[in-house]
Amino acid sequence: MSVIVAQLLSWQREVAVELQRFLLLWRYQHPVPAWRLGWRLVLKRAVDVVGALIGLVVTAPILAVAALLVKLDSRGPVIYAQERVGRFGEPFMIYKFRTMRVDAEANGPVWCAGEEDPRMTRIGAMLRRTHIDELPQLWNVVRGTMSLIGPRPERPQFVEELNRVLPGYDDRLFLKPGMTGLAQIHYRYDTSIADVRRKLRFDRLYIKRLCVALDARILAWTFMVVLTGRGIK
Repeated sequence: MSVIVAQLLSWQREVAVELQRFLLLWRYQHPVPAWRLGWRLVLKRAVDVVGALIGLVVTAPILAVAALLVKLDSRGPVIYAQERVGRFGEPFMIYKFRTMRVDAEANGPVWCAGEEDPRMTRIGAMLRRTHIDELPQLWNVVRGTMSLIGPRPERPQFVEELNRVLPGYDDRLFLKPGMTGLAQIHYRYDTSIADVRRKLRFDRLYIKRLCVALDARILAWTFMVVLTGRGIK
């Protein structure tokens, strides 16, 4: 009986935490009706799961070829796991194809220097340019640690720094981080705090405007960016 009571209390605490988070997001989006926000979040999760599963099936041949090329190109693991900050500051492990040498951060975390980063492997540069390195994150979406669309997941070391220098940076943690997003399709990879400052306004705008129609447009824009390279400054 004590085990059942403990489990019920645990569920009660989890529900209370999720309700508090929902209210925080609703207040940020005010005056959107609470019922409408709740429906949007449920629909967003459903689209995430279905879209990620379809994406894994459709891109399976690409995933297999990319994994083989990474393995043949340089020593080290094919999949790179790294801790990132998720919704409301919860840490999680993100999965990507390895694009850099295994000793790329031997001296500690540093900002990426873009496509000219000397730490990148030959295949890694191609995977970054085509965004194929991001495809393993579809598994993160299925697991629920990420969404198809949302703010870019950042590293804990950089989040601490960004919170100090960018007012309102915590606002982007109201939602799960995304594989793509309004900010990601307008700007390149973050290489400095200045890049993050420019992208922050898009993240905050997305959270305020959260809706299925906007998600559909972002997905369409993402495909255009991947196919043409346009939109990445």
